[in-house]
Amino acid sequence: MILALAIVSVLLALLPAVLAAVNLSVLRTPVSDASRTEASRRQHGSPHLAGEGQGEVCDTSDKLAHLTPTLSFQEREPVVLYADRSSMADPGRPDAEKTPRVSILIPARDEAATIEHTVRAALASTGATVEVLVGDDHSTDATAALVRAIAATDPRVRLVAIPSLPEGWTGKNHACSVLAGAARFPHLLFIDADVTLAAAAAAALAAHATATGAALVSGVPRQRMGTLGERLTVPMIGFLLVGYLPVPMMRSSLRPSLGAACGQLVLVDRAVYAQTGGHGAIRGFLHDGVLLARLFRAAGHGTDLVAGHALATCRMYRGWTEAWAGFSKNAHEGMATPRALPVWTALLFTAHILPVLLLILFGLGLAAPGAAGLALVALLLSLGTRAAITFAMREPALTIPLHPVAVAVALLIQWNVLLRRKAAGAAVWKGRSYPLNGA
Repeated sequence: MILALAIVSVLLALLPAVLAAVNLSVLRTPVSDASRTEASRRQHGSPHLAGEGQGEVCDTSDKLAHLTPTLSFQEREPVVLYADRSSMADPGRPDAEKTPRVSILIPARDEAATIEHTVRAALASTGATVEVLVGDDHSTDATAALVRAIAATDPRVRLVAIPSLPEGWTGKNHACSVLAGAARFPHLLFIDADVTLAAAAAAALAAHATATGAALVSGVPRQRMGTLGERLTVPMIGFLLVGYLPVPMMRSSLRPSLGAACGQLVLVDRAVYAQTGGHGAIRGFLHDGVLLARLFRAAGHGTDLVAGHALATCRMYRGWTEAWAGFSKNAHEGMATPRALPVWTALLFTAHILPVLLLILFGLGLAAPGAAGLALVALLLSLGTRAAITFAMREPALTIPLHPVAVAVALLIQWNVLLRRKAAGAAVWKGRSYPLNGA
């Protein structure tokens, strides 16, 4: 019995290992024709792009593989994204934009601690014409005052007062819908109030959308984590996305079930957003990123994921309590369903937790060496996959040995939400309570 469990553990640990290898390879996009054109220009003495660090001029020819729209997992620290302005649009296309126009939309509710930094980073965007709209959703702190002060010195900034929350809407969806209605540019870039954009992020995302024809482009920002509670929860976002979503299949199909996005960083085509209903079509839900991608796909529009670590950074939560509450909120519309959670539990527990338990049994003399050897193989596959994803997404290396515990915490959150759904009755976030289906 133990030997059979060890064999299954190896097989299930192989699944994310193979998918991660394929996905990381696919996201490492080959050099585009526009990039090769830029390289040719450089060889003929064209000026260099601005360099790293303090803005010095440097030769970036060794980084041409990372010019947009080739958004790669291979950038080195410090994170700098180079915008290839020649690839912003094909001049032969009727819808070509020489300089993309992007409305950066930031819903904010009691975000005084981060909003000024977020807005100023957005205003520092290069390679695109931007406007920055901040939706003040009835904040009780200095959020509105801070944005108003910036707007007084930069006409690209507008503070939008979000009306009272209508019945049947969740707060973020309502704020995003209002902001989209006030935006003026053809690309809408939704970011959370704790996301810091890289200077070339807006231009890069718009260029990628234009080059691929995707109506929605999203990526997971590089996650900053300051506490153990964050390190035990946040890394599972990237691990599940890269380790369990078949990206090549997602790109070759419009099946809504393959739609995926990170709500922290989502660029959409304004016309398609209006046509599909945008956030208004998912008004009563909490998981806007995934549901927007599925909405677009159901209407026949392509969506795409890119490597987001060089586009933006984000610190989602500050401590265990916030992380538990935040991931519990999202669990209501994620794994925590009677049909999905048992399947996910079998996949994750068997591949990432069971190997540790089998090795403990071997140490206690309760498992044979053969089973222990297979368990060790499964554990190395699990940790190796986690390491590859961690390094690719520039997350803290210290989270790698915590991986089995992180998987256990993720499952604990999901099961707690599922089993206590009726007792809880609502998901609570930012001082608002949202009734749950079936509660």
